Amino acid sequence: MAYTQPGYEARGRAPEPPVRRKRRGRKLLAVLAVLLLALAGFVLYVDYSLKREQALPADGDRPQDGPGTNWLLVGSDSREGLDQERQAELGTGDTAGRRTDTVMLVHIPEGSGEPTMVSLPRDSLVKIPGHGKDKLNAAFAYGGSQLLVRTVESNTGVRIDHYAEVGLGGFADITDAVGGVDLCVKEPMRDPKANLDLQPGCQTLAGPQALGYVRTRATAQGDLDRVQRQREFLAALTGKVSGPEVLANPFRLFPLILNTSQSFLVDTGDHVWHLGSLGLAMKGIASGQGVTTTVPFGGFGETDGGASVVEWDDEGAEKLFGALATDSPVPQDVITTAEGLGG
Repeated sequence: MAYTQPGYEARGRAPEPPVRRKRRGRKLLAVLAVLLLALAGFVLYVDYSLKREQALPADGDRPQDGPGTNWLLVGSDSREGLDQERQAELGTGDTAGRRTDTVMLVHIPEGSGEPTMVSLPRDSLVKIPGHGKDKLNAAFAYGGSQLLVRTVESNTGVRIDHYAEVGLGGFADITDAVGGVDLCVKEPMRDPKANLDLQPGCQTLAGPQALGYVRTRATAQGDLDRVQRQREFLAALTGKVSGPEVLANPFRLFPLILNTSQSFLVDTGDHVWHLGSLGLAMKGIASGQGVTTTVPFGGFGETDGGASVVEWDDEGAEKLFGALATDSPVPQDVITTAEGLGG
């Protein structure tokens, strides 16, 4: 007896045999499986593309591991991979090696609290293990990422869980991959050393302009102004990355992912899914659901060699980093910006 289903004869359509429906279901499952395998392969490729080094100290006197997750984000002035033409375009000079241009501590709470991003001025006067007191960026020059992490931990009491560093070329490439970043420049900015010449007003900064914007210290408060611009730019970049203009455009999304993976240097234990968690926290900060601040400012000073340095307000810094170490809300009276630092 032929298979029939009520109502099909009246509509003039023959019922679809069960075997054909099963075959169609199997094809759909096969397509989904191929897509999942391709996605997994892409994730593994991106993870493999990350540059790695032993950035976190393997032993020694380190702060106790507390609740929440702490990242140390570093922008270095590494020229690795840049030819002379690209160095000239970015205004980097041809200095060899790696030094820190940007140091930020990002705390992601364990529960439902707000993430916190703290700028650590590179000219901060801190105790560097084995080297006495010096600028924070000197720690990187003395002993690379491991000594920088040790220095941050010993001066803040906050244990670092993850490390991410990006060089000059990578920073510019990421900016260009999203089509530039929109910022409102408050006053004319000119710094020939950074190839920077900006007029006031809202505008889209391409990679070379963005790099000069976050690197220049040719303003009234030098390093303090710079850390404010760095946080401002990072928030704008994160907002652009997480917006539909990038996420819905594969011609921008995939180059962004590839540029990011090939530009970042992370600790040996870090993976792309850790960076994904960081990205979500940064998205929250960019949308105003987080805390952005600079280490409480205590004044300007000098090293024994006569170099100008930024001194921390020890009491305020202790309150700020104590809150991060215990995964507690940051007290309002220690949240500062460059505009409120005086000088």
